[in-house]
Amino acid sequence: MTRPARLLALAAALAAAACSHAGPRPSAEEPPPSPKPARPEAPRGETGLASYYARGLHGRLTASGERYDRHALTCAHRRYPFGTLLRVTDLESGRSVVVRVTDRGPFAEGRIVDLSYAAARALGMLERGLARVAIELAR
Repeated sequence: MTRPARLLALAAALAAAACSHAGPRPSAEEPPPSPKPARPEAPRGETGLASYYARGLHGRLTASGERYDRHALTCAHRRYPFGTLLRVTDLESGRSVVVRVTDRGPFAEGRIVDLSYAAARALGMLERGLARVAIELAR
């Protein structure tokens, strides 16, 4: 094969190789995206102390943007997503109530949930102020 013919064959082979596609190369800087969980992470089956909102908070905005209504069955929790329905059971009386998470808190050490006045009344804990409770997702 003559030199010009060899150069032409080499150029054709290089052109054909340049047109092929090997797919995207993995980046060493970016890890592959991890699959998103079906639900936000939240605790399961907590037990601890519950308190309830002070009377003076009625009508104020909560972390979700809703106004706190002391007559509604709502609560504040640190991790459950807003709108989550929780069953709160008073471990002393056995009474339970289903509440909707509308706020963040409580931030007092040792407490796991802040209840609305209506929810605290349903549990019979108004005079005690605090109650040992169990929390679970309402089904």
